[in-house]
Amino acid sequence: MDASKEWPALPRPVLWAVWVVGLLLLAFVVTVPLEVGQQLVFSALVFIIGVVLSKRAGRLVVLTMMGLSLVVSTRYMWWRLTETLGFDNPLDLALGLGLVAAEIYAFVVLVLGYFQVLWPLGRSPRQLPADQSLWPTVDVFIPTYNEPLSVVRTTVLAATVLDWPSDKLNIHLLDDGRREEFRQFCEEVGVNYVTRTNNNHAKAGNINAALKKTSGEFVAIFDCDHIPTRSFLQVTMGWFLEDRKLAVMQMPHYFFSPDPFERNLGTFGKVPNEGELFYGLLQEGNDTWNATFFCGSCAVIRRGPLQEVGGVAIDTVTEDAHTALRLHRAGYRSAYLPIPQAAGLATESLSAHVGQRIRWARGMAQIFRIDNPLFGRGLRWAQRLCYLNAMLHFFYGLPRIVFLTAPLAFLFFDAYVIQASALMILAYAIPHIMQANLTNLKVQGRHRYLLWNEVYETTLAWYILRPTLMAVLNPRLGKFNVTAKGGLVERSYFDAGIAKPYLFLLVLNLAGVVAGLLKLFFTDGSGEIHTIWLNLGWTIYNIILLSATIATCSERRQTRHAPRVTFSMQAVLHLPDGQALPCTTVDFSMGGMAIRLDTGQPVQPGTEVEIELSSRNRSERLPALVLQDRDEQGLGIQFRELTLKQERWLIASTFARADIWYSKWGRHAQQGYLASVGGVLVASAHGLRVLGKYIATSAGRGFRAGARTGNSA
Repeated sequence: MDASKEWPALPRPVLWAVWVVGLLLLAFVVTVPLEVGQQLVFSALVFIIGVVLSKRAGRLVVLTMMGLSLVVSTRYMWWRLTETLGFDNPLDLALGLGLVAAEIYAFVVLVLGYFQVLWPLGRSPRQLPADQSLWPTVDVFIPTYNEPLSVVRTTVLAATVLDWPSDKLNIHLLDDGRREEFRQFCEEVGVNYVTRTNNNHAKAGNINAALKKTSGEFVAIFDCDHIPTRSFLQVTMGWFLEDRKLAVMQMPHYFFSPDPFERNLGTFGKVPNEGELFYGLLQEGNDTWNATFFCGSCAVIRRGPLQEVGGVAIDTVTEDAHTALRLHRAGYRSAYLPIPQAAGLATESLSAHVGQRIRWARGMAQIFRIDNPLFGRGLRWAQRLCYLNAMLHFFYGLPRIVFLTAPLAFLFFDAYVIQASALMILAYAIPHIMQANLTNLKVQGRHRYLLWNEVYETTLAWYILRPTLMAVLNPRLGKFNVTAKGGLVERSYFDAGIAKPYLFLLVLNLAGVVAGLLKLFFTDGSGEIHTIWLNLGWTIYNIILLSATIATCSERRQTRHAPRVTFSMQAVLHLPDGQALPCTTVDFSMGGMAIRLDTGQPVQPGTEVEIELSSRNRSERLPALVLQDRDEQGLGIQFRELTLKQERWLIASTFARADIWYSKWGRHAQQGYLASVGGVLVASAHGLRVLGKYIATSAGRGFRAGARTGNSA
């Protein structure tokens, strides 16, 4: 199936006519000169139209808002490039060109982002044949290197309860750590234990080695912490039987534990994390253009095409996206189903999260350098643009640093990086920013809240800057680093090491505010005052972002080996005296549960009980111990030693239930301007409190503490 056929069909002459008229009209609106007052009136009218449209539903409304945003932003960029680059001295020239380059980058990413999500496909599953003999054979690959068995165990056991004919399913644990306890575990549960004699090319090499030892028509790949649901294969495989050119079916990556941003900022379940935009919207947009990316896990790949392109790509450290690019170049299709059918663990610490993003950024920069999607054969232009946008995204490090320091050029050195009056800058720049934000609020909806992406990108900007630039210069530099999962944060602390560049930038911007206030006090010219206030406002905005970024460096204590998942389902608690008490679960993990008894009957801590869990008209009892009775909050129980059969049932009736993750997927309400700004301001205030406490404690110690201190945060 060609997903682009889902677009409303127009005769080609009509389509070309629409494009020509539209571009001519855009060129006229963008280039017509206006005075300050006229520009403000024009921008205000466009913004009011956007606000009115934002209250309405429908894809046509979204497309119209994108068009209005592009008009305002393109008009701004035309003005910037034709009216504001007359620099008077070398300092203004150098700093001014740096700023305009960053703005051009942001504008290109904005345009490509709109294109990417013009018409999200919203693909649905296809039904499999009733005759199971027609179902294909599948190899399940679970690569691992240094992860603990406690993490890998759950994923492997979940794979053993997949709803697929047993004679057509083979499960393989690919252990690049070559650990004896893993081999024994595989023997115990009846899955194949696969190793190799070296660790060449990391995860990609591990999978390629396993491809040579297996023969299934399809390969399903799961990171060792991504627990598949029982229905995973039944949901994904129907499209492969319908479309013989389909090579990859990707599913969302859903995480049931908070990432460092969510935990440290206290936003878990309240604010969409950075991955929700990609899996909730961008991949659906990619699917429209036959440009869905393979993401390394929670995916099924047809073996024939994969072998045809030489297996999983080994030339970059983002082997997944590079493999998808090669498959697309070879003429194969990819698809995306926006239905979570697996759940995994997020990174535990900000430093680990930063390390993971550094690898992603380096890998995408490597692809940009050695296999640029704009060049070479096999891709349609829409695919090229989707890939280009994904790669350009990871180059935001330098532009972000430029935006965080640009107003300091005037406040410190009297450098005019934009050769225009403050009123003209406000008349063009503010409408550009506001219209883009209004449109993105509508386009991205519940998948990303305003300003939070600024905090995410600010936190990562410094750390991805060098790897991306170095990868462009020398794509062979760098190596694949495994992201640690399943660890603990045993105590709260402020990670001053990871925060160091942002502490420096914060001090610079605070100094900029002081310099600006001094300028206000001593200046004589009214025009100069407007420029000072403009740069002061920009600097204060940067301080808010940097303070929120510092809040993300305040690691909060996380001591659960098995993160709890909130979910309400019916169960039965069996007491030693034979009583069967109906109850409802509050949350669960592999270690225990919180339950609420329907009768409210007290149960003494230390009581040995059994909890009966049901799924698909079956039920099993699991031995447990009551740890605490919290009255209205319910009972806390801990599982006693489980047999393999009982452990498998616990997973089948909890983690492997697709309805759990589906009920949590994309459920955030759409948030408005004021609520988003308020949330970031709260995070910023928290960051300043944390920093103040850290400074006070460190000063008391004579600043002898290391970067990672035990200071409570």
